[in-house]
Amino acid sequence: MFAGSGMKRFVIGISGASGAVLGLRLVERLKESDGVSTHLVVTRPGEKTLHHETGRLLRDLRPLVDELHPVERIGATIASGSFRFDAMAVVPCSIQTMSAIAGGLTSNLLTRAADVALKERRRLILAVRETPLHAGHLRNMTLLSEMGAIIAPPMPAYYALPKTVDEIVEQQVGRYMDLLGVEDSSTRRWEGI
Repeated sequence: MFAGSGMKRFVIGISGASGAVLGLRLVERLKESDGVSTHLVVTRPGEKTLHHETGRLLRDLRPLVDELHPVERIGATIASGSFRFDAMAVVPCSIQTMSAIAGGLTSNLLTRAADVALKERRRLILAVRETPLHAGHLRNMTLLSEMGAIIAPPMPAYYALPKTVDEIVEQQVGRYMDLLGVEDSSTRRWEGI
């Protein structure tokens, strides 16, 4: 928790990779959580993918977050290390966005906020969404991991015996909630065989 507030503050990014429903459900579940403040930034390809895959427009996400930041507003609060937040998650994270973060390219607010998370040693979760991966992708992921990022691609939890895509999405979003440190009782836990 950022000092003195009693509330957890998160920055959530949605980039243009397939899997926009994961980012959407994450902000919806964070909205339902007590003691959470959420700042959202969505890339232009992220907006297009969100609409294509979910039928939702960026303005539909506005009521789900405390602040929706335009991706071009490089001077927004979340672009500065003096703005305190607990963690950032980019869900989903495109290879382009992941590569820009790995290279320190801060040409939009999402990559700048991720750079802030890294330089301030705050938790940065990247739900990299691509397959198969070539050596360049893997090198960038290794570099980011060495810098402190958590690489968390969406992976179905088959042990939960999902019957629908929605169940797979909910379980994966629960894992992202875990990584953010948000208590969430709806996530199925492995209980052994």
